[in-house]
Amino acid sequence: MHPNTPTLKSFIPVDPSSDFPIQNLPFGIFSTSQTPNLRVGVAIGDWVLDCAQLEKNGLLAPASHPVFDQPSLNNFIALGRDVWCSTREQISLLLRSDHARLRDDEQLRSAALIPMHEAIMHLPINVTGYADFYSSKEHATNVGSMFRDPANALLPNWLHLPVGYNGRASSVVVSGTDIRRPMGQVKLPSAEHPMFSACAKLDFELETAFIVGANTALGEPVSVNHAEDIIFGMVLLNDWSARDIQQWEYVPLGPFNAKTFATSISPWVVTMEALEPFRVPGPAQDPQPLPYLRQVGDHSFDISLAVDLQPADSDRPTTICNTNYRAMYWSMAQQVAHHTVSGCNLCVGDLMASGTISGIAPDSFGSLLELSWNGQRPLILIDGHTKRSFLEDGDVITMRGACVGSHYRCGFGSVTGRVIPAFATN
Repeated sequence: MHPNTPTLKSFIPVDPSSDFPIQNLPFGIFSTSQTPNLRVGVAIGDWVLDCAQLEKNGLLAPASHPVFDQPSLNNFIALGRDVWCSTREQISLLLRSDHARLRDDEQLRSAALIPMHEAIMHLPINVTGYADFYSSKEHATNVGSMFRDPANALLPNWLHLPVGYNGRASSVVVSGTDIRRPMGQVKLPSAEHPMFSACAKLDFELETAFIVGANTALGEPVSVNHAEDIIFGMVLLNDWSARDIQQWEYVPLGPFNAKTFATSISPWVVTMEALEPFRVPGPAQDPQPLPYLRQVGDHSFDISLAVDLQPADSDRPTTICNTNYRAMYWSMAQQVAHHTVSGCNLCVGDLMASGTISGIAPDSFGSLLELSWNGQRPLILIDGHTKRSFLEDGDVITMRGACVGSHYRCGFGSVTGRVIPAFATN
């Protein structure tokens, strides 16, 4: 049976509300306090399956050399799509309730299955490059309406190409990493000159990202019709943004310090094969893109997304955003095609973010900039009196995402970050 078969059951009990049924099997990098070496694991219910143990015992052999006893997924990803799929099929078979090999080997099961609460999660890939797109029409319209003429909110190029910029790979961090409030130049509207200060308008951006699974040749573009073949999987991503620093620096070359201080991703990478049952059409594109960007068929995914904000002095979070990835105007394949059309080469481990994911409804906006309309309409949190226009020190942002079908859910887990104070300066 195919690993996506809805009737498949694992010998490991999995709660129906879990993000990680046997039909998902996302990959990540973990360690434990008892065994501190970083290695590849697969999530199944409330457990982590140690792929390095399975490889050591001859149950997984995707290559002639070890690829799972490694501190990143890059070596495994580099083996290519056929290996990704066959390995996922092998893991699915080992976990099936009707397959005895792992189920009935108590010693191997004890060594290979780690309670998830004991697992320390790490950055799943060695991020070789990072690009961030701007592919939500609703988000771009909101920002354009806020800072320009609402009647001409979208810039002239927006409907013709996936707008993006190359960010900083070195500051991509795994979920749970504290985020230090950045310092930078800020120019207040009433001031003649800029000043140096801590960011006062710290924001999140609800995004997803995909991981490139193949090296491409310099000078050779990737066709939009073949782009999905080189995408390994997806993660949740928080593109932390310093709005006041950004407003001063972004003209004429775009974001710099406002975006480079931190980008958080979820620890589990959901494969594109696992997402296949949740494929849906994207929004109609008008005007029709140029030929190198034209697609036929369904190239989006039904991924429900949410954002929780919890202040330091609160015992419960407030869900401040509910939206869906399917609203994204530009697809992942179009982003790859546009990124490479000039001849730019891609590398295994490149990370490409979707851009802020916003819907039409006010509670579906994927940033505080939009939710509070740049501070004009502060949010009231769940206690009825705490307000937020932008993030304060101690605030914790948690993003969640899952595909929810009639038979099972295929989730990403979460990506979380806590804001800590800026460095003190003289």
